[in-house]
Amino acid sequence: MKSRILMFIIAFAVWCLLTWVPDTEHLIAGAVVALIVAAVMGSMFSTRPHMMLHPMRYFYFIFWYLPVFIWELLKANIDVAYRVIHPGLPIKPGIVKLKTKLRSDTGLTFLANSITLTPGTLTVDVNQDDGELYIHWIYVKGTDPDTVFREIGSRFEPILMKIFEE
Repeated sequence: MKSRILMFIIAFAVWCLLTWVPDTEHLIAGAVVALIVAAVMGSMFSTRPHMMLHPMRYFYFIFWYLPVFIWELLKANIDVAYRVIHPGLPIKPGIVKLKTKLRSDTGLTFLANSITLTPGTLTVDVNQDDGELYIHWIYVKGTDPDTVFREIGSRFEPILMKIFEE
């Protein structure tokens, strides 16, 4: 029930921000749409909605995760663009297994999407029970778990642990 209430509040807030018309008809329409969204999608939103109330999680997300993600995104874009411009650069594609300590659905989803959104990597499968992600990598630097974690997961996992697991 708490996740549905939280989903309603967030959906209604997003509606208000996107429409930006503070009249009664728009607010009623927004409340109805937010209610429908919360009723249909609320159980999928968060299994631990109380964690969304901690302001430090937002601080970590905005001031730690986003800068790291943007930096990794820029580096990966430059690397892939350089490989396209200079076709003589080697590529060694392959699928590697990344072992993570993250266990929450949201944390694993953020990690998988962070990896997928950086060019040169694509999350192919997520095994939540074992905390494993299978990733297609444009240039496999090593298949041992330590190398894979250091090259792909080490930048995101500690941040996502602070945001979603603790």
